[in-house]
Amino acid sequence: MNQPSLCTAPLLDISALRSSCSSCSMHQLCLPMGLEEADMQRLDRIIGRRRVRRDDTLYRIGDKFSSLYAVRVGQFKTYQANPDGAQQITGFQMSGELLGMDAISTDTHQCDAVALEDSEVCEIPFSRLEELFSDIPTLLRHFHRIMSKEITREQSVILLLGNMRAEQRFAAFLVNLSARYAARGYSPTNFQLRMTREDIGNYLGLTIESISRMLSKLKKDGMLKVSNRDIELVDLAALKIVATGAEVCN
Repeated sequence: MNQPSLCTAPLLDISALRSSCSSCSMHQLCLPMGLEEADMQRLDRIIGRRRVRRDDTLYRIGDKFSSLYAVRVGQFKTYQANPDGAQQITGFQMSGELLGMDAISTDTHQCDAVALEDSEVCEIPFSRLEELFSDIPTLLRHFHRIMSKEITREQSVILLLGNMRAEQRFAAFLVNLSARYAARGYSPTNFQLRMTREDIGNYLGLTIESISRMLSKLKKDGMLKVSNRDIELVDLAALKIVATGAEVCN
């Protein structure tokens, strides 16, 4: 499989194209509440903007770490290569979430990050962010919370792949997407899957045939409607029960 091409678009002119963090619809997800206006402006001054076209790479495994990336618009997938060279998807990231934290300890990126659609990220030079941490304790505490959430997410994925049946995995995946869309002010029951069924199967450790079968089963059971990549969670409560491993009573 050919690797996605590296996005070579330069950073855009900040003063001309960047709306401030305070006016971004996603700022409550990636920034602490109650940050003083002066501190917000200091943060604004270090942030650049970068556009990444669909299927282009934001960074690759082994690239030198210099910046964190907050997804402003669009979605990404991150993946690593198994010893046999096959891709293993490690996560799907959407607006308001950070990319690149895996590289902080090693100074090199530990995965590839590829855009699932035309996207835009805020590029945050980490060395300059660290300088702000010493002056803005609220920002540092918020960053620690983000890192804690990432650790929790990884633990949840391990549980998902290790202890759940196939139907549970897929139901939990949909419930998780629902909650994340709701947190961003979007519908928790009507959304589009930006990733392919093959990508979902790769992430969940299932075949694409299994994903298709479970979509058909959940549709037959009246829990969801499917039209290409458009998903409607008709019975979110029942889907949550499936995700727990319990039987749904009709």
